[in-house]
Amino acid sequence: MTIATSTPITDTVAAARAVFDTGSTHPLPRRVAHLHALRNLLADHEAEFEAALWSDLHKNATEAQVTELEVIRAEIAHTLRHLRRWAKPRRAPIPLALMPARARLRPEPLGVVLIIAPWNYPVQLLLAPLVGALAAGNTAVLKPSELAPATAAVIARRIPEYFPDGAVRVVEGAVAETTELLRERFDHIVFTGSGTVGRVVMRAAAAHLTPVTLELGGKSPVWFDDDAHLDAAARRLVWAKFVNAGQTCVAPDYLMTTPERIPALVNALRTAIAEMWGSDPRAEDHYGRIVNERQFDRLTGYLDGVDVAIGGRRDRAERYLAPTVVVLPAGTPPVVGPDAAHPVLREEIFGPILPILPVASAAEAVRLVKTWDKPLALYVFTASAQTRELFERETSSGAVVHNAGVVHVAASGLPFGGVGASGMGAYHGGYSWQTFSHLKPVLNKPLALDTLRMIAPPYAPREIGLVRWLMRRG
Repeated sequence: MTIATSTPITDTVAAARAVFDTGSTHPLPRRVAHLHALRNLLADHEAEFEAALWSDLHKNATEAQVTELEVIRAEIAHTLRHLRRWAKPRRAPIPLALMPARARLRPEPLGVVLIIAPWNYPVQLLLAPLVGALAAGNTAVLKPSELAPATAAVIARRIPEYFPDGAVRVVEGAVAETTELLRERFDHIVFTGSGTVGRVVMRAAAAHLTPVTLELGGKSPVWFDDDAHLDAAARRLVWAKFVNAGQTCVAPDYLMTTPERIPALVNALRTAIAEMWGSDPRAEDHYGRIVNERQFDRLTGYLDGVDVAIGGRRDRAERYLAPTVVVLPAGTPPVVGPDAAHPVLREEIFGPILPILPVASAAEAVRLVKTWDKPLALYVFTASAQTRELFERETSSGAVVHNAGVVHVAASGLPFGGVGASGMGAYHGGYSWQTFSHLKPVLNKPLALDTLRMIAPPYAPREIGLVRWLMRRG
């Protein structure tokens, strides 16, 4: 006879559920206290997080602040400003056919939330969803990425200090531990990463009918035709593409423009790269590194057989790959996705390589975007209102950003999420609170005036006719 024994992961999830079941995380003051605790954690250990991000990704202190810590602080501040209003029960309309009655929506937390973070923004993409989970009154289990080990160690060490009530718990480990976590029952799962692993997460969640928020990335395209603002557009493109050495899920993945614009655009991109990172980005402490050798080898393989217009320098020992721009030959017609002629157009690049793809027109670019999976973001650099409207109307993506890249992720008032193969669900600000809350309908129909008798047997044609008339009027 085999006697089942619990594992540390099972015990961790059970402990998080036990805390939730006490109801201690539900009151608004406790939610506020948890948000303050998270803010204090970031403030008290700023230098520790900065050192960890440098160790894992060669991310300098300023970049760590702007792209990681300050994003979470802004999310906390936004949530604290609005949480009391979000958490109030709100009146809901009642159709005439059910009057007299009153209804309201009573927000309640879901339960235990699992947050599985990637390695590329290992603080932001772990703790930003946590803000919403705590604001809604849930407990949470965090799974930091094992591919950012220094950051994961800081999280695992500091979270228990700031959440001594056990509302937030951390599970470290790699694939085996994540697999074991996914066997447990959660009330919501947030996963950021590849579509391949996202499918694994979704299958595991289905066993418990657990809702999921999946942020899966993909090939985020760019259209450019704004000749009057070429230099400014190039600077914004270069920053969006090469920050964190291109390892950003919403980074511009490939750039479409007409063939005659390519020489001037390449020159502008070259100038912008030099302005930001100098003639040798390897010598600058604010240019990142590729996370590991496996990713380095994958990325450098993309450079075989292509026209490298800018960059291309590499050092495997240092995991350094320079900001690189490649110009692809025009296809007839051009293709993106698994049938593309070159692998740089077949899959998400997730590194510091920007392909320029010649296309005949904005209309051709729209056609190309629509032939493959819906991207997580789409970027349009144009002075034409008609072209902006064309991309907004004719394409589907997680977000559209005009004249910039990546920055929409820092807007707490906007939902961050994908559509189709780039993900499902959204969070940030009020959308996080909604994601991790259940708006429970509560209806009260007095007994004193029993209008429900009108729809109970024996049926009276005149009364039923009145009820039907009222139902059609909402």
